[in-house]
Amino acid sequence: MFAAFSNLSKDVRQYMLVTFNYWNFTVTDGALRMLVVLHFHQLGYTPLEIASLFLFYEFFGVVTNLIGGWLGAKLGLNRTMNVGLGMQVLALAMLAVPSTYLTVPWVMLAQALSGIAKDLNKMSAKSAIKTLVPDERQGALYQWIAILTGSKNALKGAGFFLGGLLLTTIGFKGAVLAMAGVLLGVLCLSLFALDKDMGKAKQKVKFSHIFSKSSSVNILSAARMFLFGARDVWFVVALPIYLGQVFGWEHSAVGGFLALWVIGYGFVQGIAPRITGKTKGVVPDGKAAMGWAGVLALITAGVAFGVQSGWQPGLTIVGGLLVFGAVFAVNSSLHSYLIVSYAKDDGVSLDVGFYYMANAMGRLIGTVLSGWLYQVAGLATCLWVSFAFLAVTTVISLWLPAHPKPQVAN
Repeated sequence: MFAAFSNLSKDVRQYMLVTFNYWNFTVTDGALRMLVVLHFHQLGYTPLEIASLFLFYEFFGVVTNLIGGWLGAKLGLNRTMNVGLGMQVLALAMLAVPSTYLTVPWVMLAQALSGIAKDLNKMSAKSAIKTLVPDERQGALYQWIAILTGSKNALKGAGFFLGGLLLTTIGFKGAVLAMAGVLLGVLCLSLFALDKDMGKAKQKVKFSHIFSKSSSVNILSAARMFLFGARDVWFVVALPIYLGQVFGWEHSAVGGFLALWVIGYGFVQGIAPRITGKTKGVVPDGKAAMGWAGVLALITAGVAFGVQSGWQPGLTIVGGLLVFGAVFAVNSSLHSYLIVSYAKDDGVSLDVGFYYMANAMGRLIGTVLSGWLYQVAGLATCLWVSFAFLAVTTVISLWLPAHPKPQVAN
C-alpha cells in the first residue's frame, strides 16, 4: 500500500494527505459539538446557556478566518493546518478536567480554541486544493472541492453519532481524551509529510489584504453568511433539544439521527457536480447559486408551516429536514466551488479566509438565535427565521457574476 501511495503524483499525494488530515479533524469536531450539547443539557443547562458555550467558538471562527487567510499566504498552509491540529488537541485536553472545573467560562475558553483550530484547518484544506489543480481545469476543481467538502460533512455526521455513542459508553472525559490521542497522531504525520511551502504567496502579503477587494468574493461571502445562519438557527441547539424534549429520544438516538442527516448531506455534496450538470460539461455560475437558494427557501417555508400547524410532526420534521439537507448540500457545494474559483491564484487563502469569515459570522448569528429563539418561541419560529435568511441569500445571489475562468469540464 505504501509503495502504491509513493507511485502517485506529488499533487495527488498532497491532496490525499490534506484530506486525511481534514477528515480526522472533522470527526472530532462533530463529536465534540454533540458531546457538549448533550452533556450540558443533561446537567440542566437551558438552551440559551448551551448556545452561549458555542459563542466564543463561532466568534473566534470569524476572527480566525479573517487573519488565518493572511497567515496561510504569509507562512504557508501546512503551518496553519498543523497549528489548527495542535490547538484542537489542547482544547480537548482542557475539557478532560474533573466535572467541578467545567464552568461556563472554562468551557467557552476551550470552545474558543476549538473554533480557532477548526477554521484554521478548514481554510487551509480548502485553499490547498486551489494550489494543486491547474487553473484551466475548472471542472476538475469543482469535483475535487465537492469530494473534500462532501466527505468532510459525511464524517462530521459520523462524529455526531460518535459523540452520542461515546457519551453513553465511556463518558464525557473518556471521550475527549480518546479524541485528543487520535489527533495527536495525525499531527505527527502531518508535520512529517505535508509540503512545507504549500499555499505560500510568492509576493509580499500586507495585513491590509485580509479584506477582499474582489466584488464577486464579497457578494458570495454575504450570501454565504445568510445561508449558514439559516441552517444553524434551527440545527445547532434547537433541533437536538427538541428531539429529546418533544420526541423523547435518547442521546444515542439524537446523535444517530443528526449523524445520518449530516452523512446524507455530505454524500449529496460529493455528487453535487452531477446534480448541477457536470456530466453535460456545465460548470455552475452565480445564476445556478441563486436558483438553488430560492428552492431551499421554499422548502424551508413548507417545513416551518408544517411544524407551526402541527401536521404530522414526525414526518414533517424528519422527512422535511432530510429534504432541506439535500438541497442545502447542493447550495453549500456550489458556494465552496465558486469561492475557490473566484479567488486569486497567488495567496488564495486571503480570499478563501475572508469568505469563511463570513461563513463563521453566519454560524455565530445562527447559533445565538438558535438557543434564544427556541427558548422563547419554539422550533417553528427558528424555521421561519431560517426561511427569511434564505430569502435574503437568494436576493444577494442575484448579483453573483458568471464564471470568470475558462470552463473546462474535466
